[in-house]
This record gives sequence, C-alpha cells and structure tokens, in this order.
Amino acid sequence: MSQGSKIAIIGAGNVGTSLGINLARHGYPLRFGVREGADVKEVLAKCEGRAEASSVSAAAQWADVIFLAVPAAAAEEAVRALGEVKGKVLVDCTNPVAWGNDGPRLAPTPQGSVAAALAQAFPGLRVVKGFSTFGAEFHLDPRVGDTSVDVQLAGDDAEAKALVSAIATKAGFTPIDVGPLRNAALLESLAVLWIHLAMKGGQGRHVAFKLLKRG
Repeated sequence: MSQGSKIAIIGAGNVGTSLGINLARHGYPLRFGVREGADVKEVLAKCEGRAEASSVSAAAQWADVIFLAVPAAAAEEAVRALGEVKGKVLVDCTNPVAWGNDGPRLAPTPQGSVAAALAQAFPGLRVVKGFSTFGAEFHLDPRVGDTSVDVQLAGDDAEAKALVSAIATKAGFTPIDVGPLRNAALLESLAVLWIHLAMKGGQGRHVAFKLLKRG
C-alpha cells in the first residue's frame, strides 16, 4: 500500500514542510493540514504540483498516514483537531524539549513519551514514533555521501510500522525498527542529544546518527 498511500502533514514548520516536499517529490499524494490564513504557496510550489493544502481536519480525514510535526506541547490538541481518524496511522515526529542556559533537556510526559501519551489519549490511532532524531535539513534530503540518514521507528502495530518503513525507504531514508512504542521514550532522549550536539556541542545541524554493522 505504500506506493499509493495518501499522506497528510500536520504542522507547517521547518520539519513538516521539509518532509512534505521530500515525500511529494517521491510521488506520494500529499496534503498539508494548515490553519486558515496560513500561506504555504512557496512550499506547494516546491512540491512541483504534487501537494495541496487544506484544513487540518480535511487533510487528516483524507489521508491514510498522518505525520504530526507540531511542538510537543501542542500534540494532543492538534490530534484532537483532526476529527474522526480512527484506524489511521499517526507518525509522531515531535520531541518534548525544554531549554535552559546550559542547552536542551528532555521534558518527558507522565506516560514516558509524547507518542505514548497520544496512544493513550487516542486509542483508535495506530501510533508510530519516527522522523524525530535529526534536523529539517535531513527531512528534506536524507542523503549523506553514499548512504542515508537512519529513521528509527518505534510502535506496537507491526503493520503500521511496516507501512511507515516502506514510505521512509521510498523517500530515501534508512528505516530501523527499534521495537515497541515504549522505546519512543528512548528516541525522544536521542533527539535531545542530537539537539545538544548540533546547537551546543559545536557539531552543527548537518550531523545524524547512523547504525553501523561490521561484517
């Protein structure tokens, strides 16, 4: 089903728009779910005629797979605004980050991760955590030399995770199954480590984690 999957991007920030442009360029039918009055003309132009914009609820109800790319604090409110989306795959790209004078730190939810909180609050959704451990530059173009960025995927629904993995592969990423949804908490920690390395550790934003295998 991956080839013909209809995809909604909820969130018109750097991550959502970059990922949407990438997915549209790889042939996926795509809609950006945006608030009334949002100007996404430039983004749609970069999608080369393969994407549209509509209300958040219209985009989500049209789609098979919904990518959530909003601030973590707004995640539950954003999903509530989707309307009736029971049974759909929700890819949680968010990270609960707080900032201090010494840099970023994890601000976990009581459930352990944003993904777990969403799965608990919306049990009809098939939640997968992913596309959350690198910057928007890689959402747009995952290539790094002769390889590509790893997309770590956590979730309890094997079919949903396989679908998201196929989408990632087609869009140029290297998907890595990291186990059940409880491991979403580990990915959120990994994301905070990436933010620290990129923003405070002097590595810059053009770095990403890669699983290497010998032999």
